[in-house]
Amino acid sequence: MTKIDSINDNILRVLLRDGRISNLQLADEVGLSPSACLRRVQELERGGVIKGYRARLDPTKTGRAYVVYVAVGLAEHTKAAQEGFERAMQRADQVTECHNVAGAFEYMLRVEVADLPAYKAFHTEILGTVPHVRAITSYMVMGSPKDTRA
Repeated sequence: MTKIDSINDNILRVLLRDGRISNLQLADEVGLSPSACLRRVQELERGGVIKGYRARLDPTKTGRAYVVYVAVGLAEHTKAAQEGFERAMQRADQVTECHNVAGAFEYMLRVEVADLPAYKAFHTEILGTVPHVRAITSYMVMGSPKDTRA
């Protein structure tokens, strides 16, 4: 298991901010030699701490600037109902995150679409047709003063 000491923690923070930083720049920022820094990054990758690298896209330029968090309650609390719902969400391109949560509802979704009519279409034509869906509560994002997702 990879140990997350203060140096590894610092490396991870820099990589979260800029996953394409060169090893030379990263080493300079965290105060290591380039070879020691590279060894640590490779260990973090091999150990599964770093699972991959992603590109951050501009949602207004990709037609996905309308973000809605959706709380979904299921009518049945069976394994089959959950698996069916999860399969349907895997197929829905608009759903960028699907979390099984504890509380008043079973799932929290992050949905990214172009605009309100596109969300309405998703709501009625996709989410509304999934068996066992009992309740849908939509929370439209009006702004994101903090978003650290890669």
